[in-house]
Amino acid sequence: MSGKPPVQAGPTVAAVDAITQGLAKYNFFRRVSWGRLAVIAVPMLWLAVFFFVPFLVVFKISLAETAIAIPPYTALLEWVGDMEEAYVTLKLNLGNYLYLLDDVFYLDAYLSSIKIAGISTFCTLLVAFPIAYLMARSNGSTRALLLALVILPFWTSFLLRVYAWMGILKKNGLVNDILMGLGIVDEPLTMLQTDFAVYLGIVYTYLPFMVLPLYSALEKLDMTLLEAAEDLGSRPVTSFFLITLPLSLPGIVAGCLLVFIPAVGEFVIPALLGSPDTLMIGRVLWDEFFLNRDWPMASAVAIMMLIILVLPIMLIRNSQGKEESA
Repeated sequence: MSGKPPVQAGPTVAAVDAITQGLAKYNFFRRVSWGRLAVIAVPMLWLAVFFFVPFLVVFKISLAETAIAIPPYTALLEWVGDMEEAYVTLKLNLGNYLYLLDDVFYLDAYLSSIKIAGISTFCTLLVAFPIAYLMARSNGSTRALLLALVILPFWTSFLLRVYAWMGILKKNGLVNDILMGLGIVDEPLTMLQTDFAVYLGIVYTYLPFMVLPLYSALEKLDMTLLEAAEDLGSRPVTSFFLITLPLSLPGIVAGCLLVFIPAVGEFVIPALLGSPDTLMIGRVLWDEFFLNRDWPMASAVAIMMLIILVLPIMLIRNSQGKEESA
């Protein structure tokens, strides 16, 4: 038997284990943080390249003056003087924004765009909610089929779908042929180049953007709440307004934003399905850019439209944050 005393490894080993575990924990969280940063960096880089940089370019052009040149606007920075006493001057032109606020035409265009987008969003919600509810309550195979039918329009070109509606709504189109064939009307109805056609085109085009958020919210709905309400004598309509509708509110808000925001600046649908009197800010932007070649004015119109769209989004996010914190 050896005469050496036994090694007392209690406190020392415990300290080493604690340090090792601490370092491992630190390395783990460091790897997690770097992983999160790498994941977040991709969408942030995308936003920086395809949103913030174009936004700054458009904002810069909105502060310039119109010029008969290529590009058709003046530079904001200009060198003045000779080589020995040269300095840079900054030319900011706020006249585009002042004219924009003073001219009633642009105000009418903004209000008309908001009105058309608001009515279209509400109609899209009325159509999409039953579809999303049916999808959420269906079994696996039926749900997959309905989901495929909702996504199916994305497989075809947006422009081709709008042109198809032109063929359906024109005087010798499919709808008028059916109505006259059934004897409902004696002469073709004027549906193309009307506000009705614009509303119909927007609802059809953006319907999937409303259905999918609603489906995501309704799928998570706890059916036991509805069963409990029924056991307590609640009518289906009352249960819908007191349970289903409030719990699906996040999907409603998300879907309305996904429809309303692009509908405000819509250009193709009013141009092809609407009349010349259908005034929307998207057509005003097109005319300013490509007909009048007034890029600074068009940029100011675009910046103001972006501000109008961002403000309600910020208010909604602020209210949701207060509700979550409460």
